[in-house]
Amino acid sequence: MATAATASAPASASTSAACDAPSASSSCPAAVCLVPFRWWAGVREEAAEEGGVRYAATPAASPSYYGLRLLHSFLHPDLVLRLDRGECRASATSGGSRSYALVPADELSRALARQNSSLALHNKHSFAEDSAGAYPLVLRISVRETSILTVKISKKDNPVDNYKRANKMFNIDSQPVHVWDFSGQTNLILMNEWNRSHQDYCHSEQENLLEVQVYAMSDSLTFKIGGTSMNVDMSCGNFGRVSSMGLIGLENLGNTCFMNSSIQCLAHTTKLVDYFLGDYDSDINRTNPLGLNGELALAFGELLRSLWTNDRNTVAPHNFKAKIACFAPQFSGFNQHDSQELLAFLLDGLHEDLNQVKCKPYEEAKDASGRPDEEVADEYWRNHLARNDSVIVDTCHGQYKSTLTCPTCNKTSVTFDPFMYLSLPVPSMAKRTMTVTVFSTDGSREPFSYDVSVPKFGTLSDLVQALSAACSLGGDESLLITEVYNNCIIRYLEEPSDSVSLLRDGDKLAAYRLPKQYEKSSLVVFTHKHFAEHSGVDNFVTPQMKEFEAPLLASLPEAVNGLTLQEIYLKLLNPFRFSKIISSSTDCGRGDSDCAVYSMDAAGDCAVNLMDTTPSSSDGNVHSAQLEDGPERNQCNDNSCEVMEGPSETYCGEADVSDKEAQTEQFGFYLTNERDDVQRTKIEMNDLDLLEAKPNRLHVSVNWQHSASKQYDVSMLNNLPEIHKLEVIPKGTEDSVALHVCLEAFLKEEPLGPEDMWYCPCCKKHQQAMKKLDLWRLPEVLVIHLKRFSYTQFTRNKLETFVDFPISDLDLSSYITTENEQPYNHYRLYAISSHYGNMGGGHYTASIYQEGKGWHKFDDECVTPISEDNIKTAAAYVLFYRRE
Repeated sequence: MATAATASAPASASTSAACDAPSASSSCPAAVCLVPFRWWAGVREEAAEEGGVRYAATPAASPSYYGLRLLHSFLHPDLVLRLDRGECRASATSGGSRSYALVPADELSRALARQNSSLALHNKHSFAEDSAGAYPLVLRISVRETSILTVKISKKDNPVDNYKRANKMFNIDSQPVHVWDFSGQTNLILMNEWNRSHQDYCHSEQENLLEVQVYAMSDSLTFKIGGTSMNVDMSCGNFGRVSSMGLIGLENLGNTCFMNSSIQCLAHTTKLVDYFLGDYDSDINRTNPLGLNGELALAFGELLRSLWTNDRNTVAPHNFKAKIACFAPQFSGFNQHDSQELLAFLLDGLHEDLNQVKCKPYEEAKDASGRPDEEVADEYWRNHLARNDSVIVDTCHGQYKSTLTCPTCNKTSVTFDPFMYLSLPVPSMAKRTMTVTVFSTDGSREPFSYDVSVPKFGTLSDLVQALSAACSLGGDESLLITEVYNNCIIRYLEEPSDSVSLLRDGDKLAAYRLPKQYEKSSLVVFTHKHFAEHSGVDNFVTPQMKEFEAPLLASLPEAVNGLTLQEIYLKLLNPFRFSKIISSSTDCGRGDSDCAVYSMDAAGDCAVNLMDTTPSSSDGNVHSAQLEDGPERNQCNDNSCEVMEGPSETYCGEADVSDKEAQTEQFGFYLTNERDDVQRTKIEMNDLDLLEAKPNRLHVSVNWQHSASKQYDVSMLNNLPEIHKLEVIPKGTEDSVALHVCLEAFLKEEPLGPEDMWYCPCCKKHQQAMKKLDLWRLPEVLVIHLKRFSYTQFTRNKLETFVDFPISDLDLSSYITTENEQPYNHYRLYAISSHYGNMGGGHYTASIYQEGKGWHKFDDECVTPISEDNIKTAAAYVLFYRRE
């Protein structure tokens, strides 16, 4: 069992236990720091109370034999020290060559302030100015005897690097180590142990957690204090450095890099820093029903102040995360989230907590009614400020012009709406090649498979547009694209705004050419089966029913009966029919000298004089009509005959053969459902009352007889091609776009989505209006969100497009539509929230610019300088600009 002996201990419950101990003071003890004893002795106040308690550090019991010691260190990797309490008291001149001091953080802060002031007069360096990189270290302290403590430094409690540094510091084999306690922590532990041992008789050792901030020492730097040489490690300890203010990392509490990235960007927004470092308590609006009772503003202010102090190395934002989870449960737990979504919540929540408008007036939006845009825009802005007044509004709010135009009556509506950030689309040059097979719905064309290229993360509208051009779609036609699986249409792709990323590489698509006049009419969908040869036992070949892959589709007439459905289906089969020419004098029943050869369509009507056509073959899987005999063989020497060919019969002159009856016998029609998985009802050809009500889509299953399969080329029906794999343009040319291209894509005119229909006051109904945005008024701080992520019900995608954004001079003057005088619309970049990796395992960082210090990368706890040349990456996600 472990209890805490300091307020900075990692376990809150343990901390509470220590504070409630009988011997503890009324408040929790201050944080503790470990510093070089000689330096501390030189900077202590002259009138300070008596010096600390000295402990001599020796190794804990371990085997003396070298081999056994190695085995012991392997089995017990923790560093364990024995501290023997000495009788003598510390003085400013005592202490060995390796002596350290445990001191309260507040005393250290005062000592540093005095030293900095003193040395600045003599242009000398201080300990704090020459060191960097302090680190925390967790100690487990237990009491063995009245004056002996055991200190354990465990790998489980400390990062590997910190553990290695501690091993180097307390390497007792090389030279003796002494620790002086000026904080009183060891006395507190001893007293708590003494009280516990008198209250119960359990003598098991109890570990006390003590977290110290280490300002370690090495031989890398030597300078003199009071004529005494001292070694200080440049990589250890930036405590008290004024130049370190604002360069403090945030601990990752478990997948909280998204939160750390957003916080660092906001915490380095100059206007917000000045505001929250000042007296902002009086601005908190605790009565705002849209706010968070001021708790979010207080938590953020406390966190920002801790990032702009000079007594921290890293900050653990436990309290702030708890407040976020309390008011926005979607951010609770330890899952990864979107940094921009958190940023939007923070800006909105801070605004409402700090909104100075206690009673918001109701302001009805008035129509422009022909008034000048400037007048209308100013009216909208005054109404906005009458209800919203906070530092967030002053810093981040801008205004854009929104124009809606009705596609039917051309009615125009103009509004001027506020914005807190701009979400810009990221155009991508990455393409996806997709294969779609196009069928006719009137039997006039052969089916054909087209390969079309669409944007990798484009929409179905892009696919329809590309496919329409590829198949030379007429102006009076439209395309209905469907997804086919197991002989059935499982999905009609009718929503233009849906992403093509919903379609997988192995899916199969079929598109149907529909006359526009029947675009909204009812449809009949034919699924069909045929007999295929199947090898059974002893290689005995038996016919077996097999489903065709591709359904056929047509518009449904008003009167529906069995004969009508048969005629529609036979008409759809026309392009698949083999053309066979039978020309023989023995087969002809007439003796005329001239012989004309005709091909019959599937309905039994004479359609084309094949003698006047040139045989050709299709480039695809479907064959066009071919003549078995050349023209020279189609002459009757003795008789004049007319040979006409039907599906399976030879028509010689006026032979009385009923082709339609033969067709009827070759196909069986059944009513079914869209999945073709229910007991079916056979359709009789003479059934005139087939349907009680006309459905939106009628599903009919057709069974082919064995003889029918020999008269049609069913290769296209049997083999519907899959969608092709992704094809991406090579790196370097594929995904590079300028920021102004993203901005122009955001501002271009485009139709509203079906879920965002606009109610037209003239048409008196909702219309899919055209929307156009224009920038009107820009804020002091412009936040630009690059829309890299796309979410659907089934997929999540990220665009890796490299966006080339300006750093020092983003000029937006040309995008401002107002002619009135506007502030200088040139911006400088000062912060970037970046996302590396994919949707499943990404990581967020922040890049921050500070005047006089340059760019730094904030990667959770780690803060490192970075060159300006390296801040432009394809990971840039949210950009922060301030007006120059």
